[in-house]
Amino acid sequence: MRCVQNPQSMQELGLEWRRQGLRVGLVPTMGYWHEGHLSLMRWAREHCDLLVASIFVNPTQFGPGEDLENYPSDTKRDSALAAECGVDVLFTPRKDEMYLPDHGTWVTVPELTKNLCGRSRPVHFQGVATVVCKLFNLVQPTFAAFGEKDWQQLAVIRKMTRELDIPVRVEGRPIVREADGLAMSSRNVYLTPEERAVAPHIQKGLCLLESMIRAGEDDCAVLRRGVMEYYAARIPTGVLDYLELVDPERIETVDHIRTDVLAAVALRIGKARLIDNKRINLEK
Repeated sequence: MRCVQNPQSMQELGLEWRRQGLRVGLVPTMGYWHEGHLSLMRWAREHCDLLVASIFVNPTQFGPGEDLENYPSDTKRDSALAAECGVDVLFTPRKDEMYLPDHGTWVTVPELTKNLCGRSRPVHFQGVATVVCKLFNLVQPTFAAFGEKDWQQLAVIRKMTRELDIPVRVEGRPIVREADGLAMSSRNVYLTPEERAVAPHIQKGLCLLESMIRAGEDDCAVLRRGVMEYYAARIPTGVLDYLELVDPERIETVDHIRTDVLAAVALRIGKARLIDNKRINLEK
């Protein structure tokens, strides 16, 4: 495995691979890998000639008071895991090389970022879209793999890639969960043992919502109230950021269930802000 830090060197490699007609897979990450990240790499490894994984804690997607300075990191461990997963190039750029002092160009996708995480984290998706655009230009991948836990992020990246005519196929992969149902996240490390014990109820609340829909309830206000009561009883110390039912593609809130819907939640437990979602297909 080759380790590359300089963005220009990474771009030179990517352009040469493109000239050779090689299929290049990219898994962009902020590091501190868990099984969700590794599953993306294993899947990508099976579908490309060369696999690149990036580690970059992107400062522009963190707002004031968020956990940029304390975001967990263990690059040595991640490097060993990358080699085990068959990564060919580990790209670990520095902040001052990804963003020059006079950086002032941003990619925004306003239609998809007014709701959910975009409402409480107003600068987040501008930072995400910009850094992913930069990574696509540097690595020149054939495809890039992202986890569906960050569903809104995936929708933003797909729209950006399509509308800016970036020749990269964006692949979404299923959420990877712990045995008790908690969605894997680098931020799970923030949870105390007591908080970790109740965190699986985040997903169980979404399962309750699905069962209500399948039982015939279509009023989203009723559905939200039922799940919020469940969370209040099962996760009493949790602070709800949002619980919404939205169109999976447009990320717009719906009032009544008429077709497939995405149930999305963000809930703060102690120091950890955890997100999860469940796409509910009415045909199933």
